[in-house]
Amino acid sequence: MVHVSNHPLLRHKLTVLRDTTTKHRQFREVVSEMAKLLCYEATADLEYEEVPVTTPMGQATGHRLLADIGLVPILRAGLGMVEGMLEMIPGCQVWHLGLYRDEKTLRPVSYYNKLPVEPTVNLCLILDPMLATGGSAIAAVDVLKKWGVTHIKYVGLIGAPEGIEALSTTHPDVPIYLAAIDERLNDIGFIVPGLGDAGDRQFGTG
Repeated sequence: MVHVSNHPLLRHKLTVLRDTTTKHRQFREVVSEMAKLLCYEATADLEYEEVPVTTPMGQATGHRLLADIGLVPILRAGLGMVEGMLEMIPGCQVWHLGLYRDEKTLRPVSYYNKLPVEPTVNLCLILDPMLATGGSAIAAVDVLKKWGVTHIKYVGLIGAPEGIEALSTTHPDVPIYLAAIDERLNDIGFIVPGLGDAGDRQFGTG
């Protein structure tokens, strides 16, 4: 299932990211801000339990999350979303997956994986700003399922129809949370109109 937020703040911030005049420092800050808003969307169905809490004025019934959550940023562009997510859910674990796209085949190539032997969380949020061909997202889900996690969500900024279809077809049990769906991929696998290379624009390497 694909969830596309229509929140006005996300629309405004995405416009800043698309703008070619936005410098990498502001770009990185806005990615983190958008991650916070998308975190709210992606965690709306988390389970919780009731707990008693003592307030300055008496007793109340509070609520505590039950899920052990892992953030799985796909290196390197996904790194920019981690800080915003951690501000919303400070108790998350963070596990990095290094995947890059072969520019000739457009297929993902894995170069870094430091997951422990056994799963230490029961929900993983895959973080990657751009869902383009879907190859990296599919590979990340494959790794996490093989690791033993069954509850996985993908959180990104922009998706192309081709990438959304690929991920949804291969892993229909993985919900997709985005700020926008763009028109298409171009002949080199970039999202159009998109915002360019999210990694380069975040870290000033473009």
